[in-house]
Amino acid sequence: MVIADRTLTVEVIAALRYWPDVIWSGQKNPPDPVDLTVLPPFFNEVLGELPWWNPDWKVREVEPGLPVEIDTGRQSGPSRFTEVSVPGTVGSSDGESLPFVAKVGFAGDQLTRFQANMGDVVLGPAVAPAGQLEPHPFATVLTGLMDLRGIPVKAMARETARSMSTIHMLRSGRHNPEPLLVEEIARVLGMSEADVRVIAGLDDDRRR
Repeated sequence: MVIADRTLTVEVIAALRYWPDVIWSGQKNPPDPVDLTVLPPFFNEVLGELPWWNPDWKVREVEPGLPVEIDTGRQSGPSRFTEVSVPGTVGSSDGESLPFVAKVGFAGDQLTRFQANMGDVVLGPAVAPAGQLEPHPFATVLTGLMDLRGIPVKAMARETARSMSTIHMLRSGRHNPEPLLVEEIARVLGMSEADVRVIAGLDDDRRR
C-alpha cells in the first residue's frame, strides 16, 4: 500500500476538516454542514489496498472527526499538516459490526498518514514488500539514539556482549528487542531501562 502522492478530493478534505464540536481560530462557529458520506468510500478504498484486508468488511458510517494537529496555513503556525481522528463503524455482510477510528494526516491535498483501529486491532500500511517481515519500530529509534551519541555498531556490540550482526539486525528491524538486550542497550545509551523498555514496546510482565 502506498500513501505518498495520494491526492485527496476537495470533498474529502472538507469532510475531514469538519469539526462542529471544536472551536478554533479561523473556523466559523458553528461550521456549515458538509457531506460526510464521502468518507466511507474513501476509507474503504484505502483499506482495500491492504493486502490482508477482508473486503467483506466495509466502513458503514462515520461521525465528525476530532483534530489532533491543525495546519493553520501560516509559516509561523504550530503545524504544517493536519491530522484528524474520525470515529465510525465497520460491518460485514453477516451483520457483525465493530467500532472504527481512522487517523488521517494530510498536508494540503496530499495524504501523509493513514492508520485505522477496528475494535482492538490496529491497521496500517505495510513498510516491507509483500512476503517480507515487517521491521520492528524500535529499529528507527535505536538507530537515531546511537547516531546522536556517536556509538558505532562495533562499540554497541562490544558493550552488550553481542555480535555485530545482532546489532545490525536490531537497527534494521529484523530482530526484536528482548528484555535482557534492552537492559544492556539502555546502559550503553546512558538511559534508564524503564524508558528504553517503553520505547521498545515491552510490557512490565515481560521482565526477565
